Amino acid sequence: MIVLGIESSCDETCAALVEDGNIILSSVIASQTDIHNKYGGVVPEIASRMHIEAIVPVIEEALLKAKLSIEQIDGVAATRGPGLIGALLIGFSFAKAFAYARNLKLVGVNHLEGHIYSSFLSKNIPKFPFISLVASGGHTNIYYVDSYENFELMGQTRDDAVGEAFDKVSKIMGLGYPGGAVIEELAKNGNSKNIHFPRTYLDKESFDFSFSGIKSAVLRFVTEHQENLYTLKPDIAAGFQAAVLDVLKFKLINACLKRDCTNIAITGGVAANRTFYEQLVNDTQKHGINVFAPKKELCGDNAAMIAARGYRMLINKNYSKFHHDVFSRNKIDSAGLK
Repeated sequence: MIVLGIESSCDETCAALVEDGNIILSSVIASQTDIHNKYGGVVPEIASRMHIEAIVPVIEEALLKAKLSIEQIDGVAATRGPGLIGALLIGFSFAKAFAYARNLKLVGVNHLEGHIYSSFLSKNIPKFPFISLVASGGHTNIYYVDSYENFELMGQTRDDAVGEAFDKVSKIMGLGYPGGAVIEELAKNGNSKNIHFPRTYLDKESFDFSFSGIKSAVLRFVTEHQENLYTLKPDIAAGFQAAVLDVLKFKLINACLKRDCTNIAITGGVAANRTFYEQLVNDTQKHGINVFAPKKELCGDNAAMIAARGYRMLINKNYSKFHHDVFSRNKIDSAGLK
């Protein structure tokens, strides 16, 4: 089965063609980073307008790269939420029209489930059960995953997501947007031991996160050290990154030990941070825990993960109706993500 995946939850317009849920035939991403950079973050109205311009060319390019025709598509999967409402409407509305015109089945995919499914798009995939971290600019969630359909939320951020904290700290330091890659690179030239920022563990038995405090701590430090800020930037970046990663690693390892798992999968944009991956691999070795991360291009928002999740929904006949709408916030019940 060949599934057309469409992702437009934030500021990337993405299309992919995936066969049988795990073979990527093509994956195309039109990024808006350069456009939003001058504003220091994503402007929802601009993002929506750019999706309108990019959606058709991106899908055409995905078909061209896969060397497929429209007639060879068996089903359509598009992100339904969570995300920016205006941005989601572009992708999901296009998917509805495309599916209707071609008489194809449509599934609306939960964006977070898509990130979890990015773990299944590599040759080396985690075995069930495993602990999954979805860490991005909008979410920092830990799940216990024991099947292709069951994702139990164990913890989530109570305020800023970890990616959002990277972006805000980058803005505070005058490094631009997005902040993840630039802070990681700058931190390589710094020493995390020179500047210590607080680790916000909350209740150490809990798997919830809070990153607003670390952002405020960096702001105070920067404000108090304006006279020699330039020379301190590498150490600030290293200290901030260390504080954040220490909390992520602690929570993930504890979640694994509590649920008797030997596998951790990290997904989302923050999973592209090689420092995080390498430190997590090192810290989990003594516990006999394996760490999995998608390829860098599958860590951020992409349509291949949406098509992968959509394939499973299609074969299970979990179809969407044409009157279904998008949603901005995630709804969770005892059955998992909804």
